Amino acid sequence: MVEITSRARQWGRSVGIVIPKDTAEKANIKTGDNVRLLIMGKNNPLKETFGILKLKRPTEEILGKIDKEGWDE
Repeated sequence: MVEITSRARQWGRSVGIVIPKDTAEKANIKTGDNVRLLIMGKNNPLKETFGILKLKRPTEEILGKIDKEGWDE
């Protein structure tokens, strides 16, 4: 398995991925071969894993309460 990062490009009405020649040779990929791609996208993996935290109170209110209570009790 060979891992590369490639930029998606406009190719007619489609989007294409270019595999550099040296990488294609290393992976023994020839014109007409079928290849399997793992598409990661550009989403934030932390958001996908943990979701988006939705607070019931504004952050300023929470921080203000922490300041009043103090950490050294």
